[in-house]
Amino acid sequence: MTDGPPELKIKLQIYRDGQVAMGPGKAMLLEAIEEAGSISGAARAVGMSYRRAWMLVDTMNRCWAAPLVETAPGGRARAGARVTPLGREVLGHYRALQKRAAGARSIRAWASLQDLLR
Repeated sequence: MTDGPPELKIKLQIYRDGQVAMGPGKAMLLEAIEEAGSISGAARAVGMSYRRAWMLVDTMNRCWAAPLVETAPGGRARAGARVTPLGREVLGHYRALQKRAAGARSIRAWASLQDLLR
């Protein structure tokens, strides 16, 4: 326990077959892949291991109707990874849901729950 004020937050996760298909970490990773053009570069940018990043990408690719990230092996001009059009669409919808959920801070129930925290 800390002496600071209590913190109440909403963590939005989308599940498919018991696995997190999209959540805050996966969204952050997708944005980093879009920026870096590779899974290894994205992993470095967000401070996670390449193995962890690859496992998150694999989970996302298995949970959705089509892959969110496509990869090409190294050694060629097109090597790396890219977020697919579906990946950008899913990310956009997810970020919109997050923004909407953040609006819950303005309702009375939010303040009531925060007041009830120890």
